[in-house]
Amino acid sequence: MEKGGWKMAGLAIVGILLFPGGALASDPIPAPKQKKPIALIGGTIYTVSGEVISGGTVVFDKGVITAVGTNVTIPADAERVDVRGKSVYPGLIDAYSIMGLTEIGSVRGTLDYNETGDVNPNARAEVAVHPESELIPVARSGGIAITGSSPMGGLIAGTSAAIMMDGWTWEDMTLKAPLGLVVNWPAMVYTPSPFSRQSKEEWTKNRDARLKTLMEAFESARAYMVAKKAEQQRGIPYHETDLRWEAMIPVLEGKVPVWVQASELTQIQAAITWAERENVKLVLVGGRDSWRITSQLKAKNIPVIVVDVLNSPSRRWEQYDLVYSLPKKLKDAGILFCISGDTDPSNARNLNHHAAAAAAFGLSKEDALRAITLDAARVLGIESTVGSIEPGKQATLMVVSGDILELSSTVDQLYIQGKTIDMRDMHKQLYEKYTEKYRQIHEEGGKDRN
Repeated sequence: MEKGGWKMAGLAIVGILLFPGGALASDPIPAPKQKKPIALIGGTIYTVSGEVISGGTVVFDKGVITAVGTNVTIPADAERVDVRGKSVYPGLIDAYSIMGLTEIGSVRGTLDYNETGDVNPNARAEVAVHPESELIPVARSGGIAITGSSPMGGLIAGTSAAIMMDGWTWEDMTLKAPLGLVVNWPAMVYTPSPFSRQSKEEWTKNRDARLKTLMEAFESARAYMVAKKAEQQRGIPYHETDLRWEAMIPVLEGKVPVWVQASELTQIQAAITWAERENVKLVLVGGRDSWRITSQLKAKNIPVIVVDVLNSPSRRWEQYDLVYSLPKKLKDAGILFCISGDTDPSNARNLNHHAAAAAAFGLSKEDALRAITLDAARVLGIESTVGSIEPGKQATLMVVSGDILELSSTVDQLYIQGKTIDMRDMHKQLYEKYTEKYRQIHEEGGKDRN
């Protein structure tokens, strides 16, 4: 991604401009590893993988859940946390975003999700994640425990990673990498625009060139893979390592899927045909028109990451609730899907709002919750460790005052791998600051002149 020196210099400039005193706005401290057992006692436990347990207890130790239920043994040395009247949920998973790869849109030195050039399969999201991002604590306050951080520039953008929302370094924060190779599929249908002077012929030529570049990249990677494997044989010369094609070998071997960003029908159909010809696993990202070909997606076992449920239809003649009801249509068709936010980390805290909208337009509340927890984990390939509350899984969960799908509910405490997370963030600090301002004004009997 961008050169590290430029990136850190940009972040330093941002810090000086926004916080002249040198401190970050909220400055939460990464949590230490869990030192003794913790028991969350008396809450309503939404296991997601099983039944809802009223008045239950969750015990976890060394970052792993050890017991769940109404009649469990609590270790004598456990820290007992009374959560009666509250709900316990798995930590939320935002499957597709640029969390940790961006900070301020107008400051180029803080943007690290877009490589130069169109073909960058060797770009790894996890190594570019900035642990000090102010957007991470804000997202945690919305219950986000894990994010699928993904590069998004060019044609072959690079590989995505499952990033835990706490840690001193990117190594601390990486749960799994790579998750998938991100491909931004070109638009297949010419749409005249008042903002572009490109003719249909020029547009078509450019589209075809991008498709050719994609095909040639996979052809070159496959030839490279064959050549490197042949080196084991006597008489076969050594081939110079090419990091671009090296990064694609797990994709060609079927170990890592291709995450194709495509929303329009012809894009999706072209991507499916291409993936079948290349014999690679496909995950559809966006999928606005995926409801139109559910039988094809089901037959080929293609999961969908639904991005930005809180959005308008892409065509003037479509029903207003087309996007809101998309998760329900995918569920009815038996397709594995999950719900992501709008990719902007500034809005990651609103992930539950997207799931709530899907629930308001036909999806059951249980399935809406699964779409941002266990089913998201399944799509990302991390369901063996996170996504539900059950013994043996990581203690990545949260305590909530209210129903997580009710927008007025608040996340009181988040635990990631058993670590008790610092819940301070910039938004809370500003809220406290201006609450105090108006308290002082009221106490003095004055007026706000600002």
